[in-house]
This record gives sequence, structure tokens and C-alpha cells, in this order.
Amino acid sequence: MRSRLFWPSVSLLALLTITAIKEPRFLKLTLQDGELYGPLVIILRDSAPLMLVALGMTIVIATRGIDLSVGAIMAVSGAVALTIIDKSDTPDGWATVMVAVVVAVLVALVLGVWNGFLVSVVGIQPIIATLVLMLAGRGVALLITEGQITTVNSVPYQFFASGYLFLLPFAFFVWLVAVTVVALIERRTALGVLTESVGINPEASRLAGVRSRGIIWSAYIASGILAGIAGIIASSDIKAADANSAGLFIELYAILAVVLGGTSLMGGKFTIVGTVIGVLIVTTLDATVVWFGVAPAQKPVFFAVVVVIVVLFQSRRVHGWGRNIGAMVRKQPADTDTDIEVKVTS
Repeated sequence: MRSRLFWPSVSLLALLTITAIKEPRFLKLTLQDGELYGPLVIILRDSAPLMLVALGMTIVIATRGIDLSVGAIMAVSGAVALTIIDKSDTPDGWATVMVAVVVAVLVALVLGVWNGFLVSVVGIQPIIATLVLMLAGRGVALLITEGQITTVNSVPYQFFASGYLFLLPFAFFVWLVAVTVVALIERRTALGVLTESVGINPEASRLAGVRSRGIIWSAYIASGILAGIAGIIASSDIKAADANSAGLFIELYAILAVVLGGTSLMGGKFTIVGTVIGVLIVTTLDATVVWFGVAPAQKPVFFAVVVVIVVLFQSRRVHGWGRNIGAMVRKQPADTDTDIEVKVTS
């Protein structure tokens, strides 16, 4: 119970259990033409964009930073990819699609480099530095699409969001590979320790010889790349590049998922597995709204109430109150027995 992953895991299991009790069909899986379908499979597929963004956000937060531009980077990435495919003579060709994807990810990488430059070199506060791109990024995406919603009907491009591989959605394998790669780099190399040292005490790590500038810069580059891949999956899902709504508010949901997973916004210690659990909590909660019959207009209120309950479950102070109440309840019968014994003796 002392583990940072205990209460997030309990919260996720409780959410799944309550939903399954309310609607048993929630756990139903169907195999059709070698592909698995069902609400749980949909959750794994729809988690991809948020999972990728939250992974990058975890690394940035570990360095005491924040990245508010991930939604805008998603919009730019999707706009670049779909514009290239739309203007190509072979929109259904895998070569065209792969070129579009590579260029879109490279553009996202450049935007991540820009954020890292402002934070680590210029010394601008992360919330201000990334707010610049958050506001300007969607304008850049509108310039790329010429102010229009670019719609492309490309079967290979749609595969990223709706395709299947080994019974499960391809998007699930994308975020699974991303989680594995990030976990191996951050937990099996010295980079993770250095990232935590920079987040815990930047000045002490600098005096110890840690090149904090490069570590912080690399965190924003990773966040940009992952947001770019998320933008490709999101645009593939809706088959269009909408600069105004692509990745809208996803930065807030990513921060929420990271915090629910047990990573502190103060920087330093972080957990990749916790972020995965946090994203699954957010995605599951978003899916269960339909099963509980909540109207779309009431969805934010329902979401907020459940998130507050989950946060209270994870609060150490609430745990302390619970232990104190439990101790008082256990102590009360013993006090009563002692009083009775004293009276009898008298």
C-alpha cells in the first residue's frame, strides 16, 4: 500500500468493476474475421493519442517543466501529413503515406527543439515558453491547411488508427512500443537518474557535473516527437486535419493522467507505469460516461466528480485520516472494557 502504483491501480480496477456491474456488456469481447472487438478493445485503441502525449509530459514534468503546446503540435503534425497526402497523385500509396508521416514527425521534432531552446537555453519559464507555441501552433496548422479542414480518404493512412495487427488495434501496439522504449531508456540507462536529479535539485545537479541543459532540452524534444505521432493517429482516426479541434485540451488530460499515476508536479521522481495507469483511468472514465447514460452537456461535471473521488483515494492525508479513525474505533472497545473492570474492582 506504500507503493505509488497501489492506489492508481485500485482506482482503475474499481472503475472497471463498477462499470461492469452497471453494464455486464462492458467486458464482452467478440472475435470477428480474426479481429477482437469490444469496449475494452476500444479503450486500448482510443488511449493511443493521450498515452503518447502523457509519456512525453511525464518526462517534461520530471524536469520540473510543463508542456502546454502538445495539442498544437498534434494539430500541426496532422495538418502536415494530410496536406502531403492530399496533394499527392497517389494518396493510397504506402510510400506517399510513409513520407507524409516522416515529414510530420520531423516537423514535430523541430517544434520540440524550439520549446527546449526557449526553456533550457533562453531560460524562459516552461509554462510561458510552451504557451507561445500553444497559441501560435494552431495558426501554423491553419496556414498549412489554408484555413480549411483537409479531408483525405487514404486506406493506408487510416490503418494507423483503425487497422488491426495480431487480433488487436494497431494503435494499441504503437503506444505499447512507445511505453517500452521510453521505459527502457529512462529506467535502464543513466538518463532516468539524471532526469530525476535535475528535477529534484537543478542547482545541485549542475554543481555535480550534470549537463542539465541537454537533459531538459531532450525532454521537450521527446515530448514533441510523441505529440507528433499522436497527431498522426488522431488525424487518421477522423480522416481529416482540423486545426481548431485536433488535440484540443489534451495537454490538460495528459497532466491529469500523469498526476493520477503518481508523478509529482514538483519534478523529480516519476513513474512510467503510473502514467500508463493514469491514462487508462482517464480513457476508461471517458468511455464509461456513455454506459452510465450521462448527457454530453453533463459529461464534464461527471468527469470532475469521479476524478475528485479518485484523487481523494490517492491522497496521503486522507489515508492518514482513515488510519486515525480506524485506530479510534479499535481503541474505543478497549477503553470501555477497562472502565468496567475498574468499577468491578472498586
